[in-house]
Amino acid sequence: MRFPRPRPRSLAGQLFAMQVVLVAVVVAGCAVFAYVTDRAQAEETARRQSTATAAAVADSPSVVAAARSADPSAALQPYTESLRRHADVAFVVIMAPDGTRWTHPEPAQIGRTYLGHIEEAVRGRTFSETHLGVLGPSVRTVAPVYDSEGRIVALVSAGITIERISEQVREQVAALLVMAGAALALGGAGTYVVNARLRRHTHGMNAAELSRMHDYHEAALHAVREGLVMLDGRRRIALINDGARELLGLDEGVVGRSPAELGLPAPLTGALLSSEPRVDETHLTADRVLVVSTRPVVGGERRGTVVTLRDRTELQALSGELDSERGFTEALRSQAHEAANRLHTVVSLIELGRVAEAVEFATAELELAQALTDRVVDAVGEPVLAALLLGKAAQANERGVELVLTEDSRIDDGRVPAAVPSRDLVTILGNLIDNAVEAVGGTPHARVKVTVAARAGDGELLLRVGDSGPGVRPADRDAVLGRGWSTRGPGRGLGLALVGQAVSRASGTLELAEAAEGGAEFTVRLPLPRDGGARADALPVPNGTADLSDTTDTARTADTAPTPPEVTP
Repeated sequence: MRFPRPRPRSLAGQLFAMQVVLVAVVVAGCAVFAYVTDRAQAEETARRQSTATAAAVADSPSVVAAARSADPSAALQPYTESLRRHADVAFVVIMAPDGTRWTHPEPAQIGRTYLGHIEEAVRGRTFSETHLGVLGPSVRTVAPVYDSEGRIVALVSAGITIERISEQVREQVAALLVMAGAALALGGAGTYVVNARLRRHTHGMNAAELSRMHDYHEAALHAVREGLVMLDGRRRIALINDGARELLGLDEGVVGRSPAELGLPAPLTGALLSSEPRVDETHLTADRVLVVSTRPVVGGERRGTVVTLRDRTELQALSGELDSERGFTEALRSQAHEAANRLHTVVSLIELGRVAEAVEFATAELELAQALTDRVVDAVGEPVLAALLLGKAAQANERGVELVLTEDSRIDDGRVPAAVPSRDLVTILGNLIDNAVEAVGGTPHARVKVTVAARAGDGELLLRVGDSGPGVRPADRDAVLGRGWSTRGPGRGLGLALVGQAVSRASGTLELAEAAEGGAEFTVRLPLPRDGGARADALPVPNGTADLSDTTDTARTADTAPTPPEVTP
């Protein structure tokens, strides 16, 4: 029959047992040390007491006189017994120089030979020893008694038995044991309280379980691609994994520092330091779009905050591209619907025999579409921007907004450097145009003016979008580029922040001013190398023209263009 293996004791239980044993050993050691010390001190006290008593007797003139008498015992026995009781010693024995007792606590021992050493005293020296006598082992002192002529006429021995010394020590040890027991109980109680707290903190786990948990913790911490930051109760970074360092652009030395000291954007720093939980908030760094969630760690008191970071940069780009695809799809559907209406009109005119009017109607529509296409293609030699402008023009037209490319717009072929990705160009110009179209929507004479310029010899790429809408209040101009700023309600306001992020990556500048028509005007300047430096992905258009031969070419060009990662505020 196999019995289940008992679960190892918890770490707190092991520490409690070790501490109790340690306290018991320390208390027992202290008790033994105190006993030995007290015993030695008691013997030393007895030796001093017997020495003082023997010296006092030896210096007494009455003892010298009695020693010269015919019967010393008759005079000295009452004296020594009285002295023994008052001096609290076990015996006071006065003897002749040859060791014959004249006094003794037991009268039957008078006249017998003293049990002990007297040689040193006979030679005139006071000494102490421990010796077995009639009363048992004792600590005794033997001193010579001199007469007036300096002769030794008697010897005095005073002593205290070991039994009495042991009795005194036992009384002290009893008190010591009581104190040791109290110390052991107090130490055990304190150890129990400390270990109970430790048991709560370790959740009753043993050392092996804690070690495994630490190993799993370290493995999970470095394996998770999402960012994880843990702040302690003082809002300082207690733990950060590799993913969080990469997402926030931090180094190894951030542990122990406050997020306010790391140079992060103010909204992101506020989210990290917030005492309230945050759920899936979008924040921007210099080059990333992050989804931030925070949750306080509470266990009777605030112990810190757990922060998770997810990189939404690619997702945001895909979301913007999807929105653009939807917009282009709607534009194509609308263009197809309009083309069908026009085609039906032309066919009907021909059926009615009005061929000249049919040709005139069809030609006018073709000239209008081809004029816009030719204007854009001639001015913008960068195919990505040309396609974007044509697509946005179609979208703006569907919303009743006139999109105008200014006369001074021109981008020479090969002027956009490889350092400026097509996606960033589409993000910047696409979001600015979308914002302008939304701003002027529903207003009379809605108009958006776009300027794109990068000529040979210029040191910058200029992108400017102005509108005839209500504009931006002066009080809001500092906050307009921040995450979440929008006049369109909650859940918006990321487009301009993405524009600022893309401009920052390209080391450019973004300015906001009042347009000539009263609305807002955003101007982006991106530095360009003086010697050109075209992107490898830029496809040059021969002679600055493109084949846009019918009314559907505008929509078809927009459909083939890279689409912007836009989220319009």
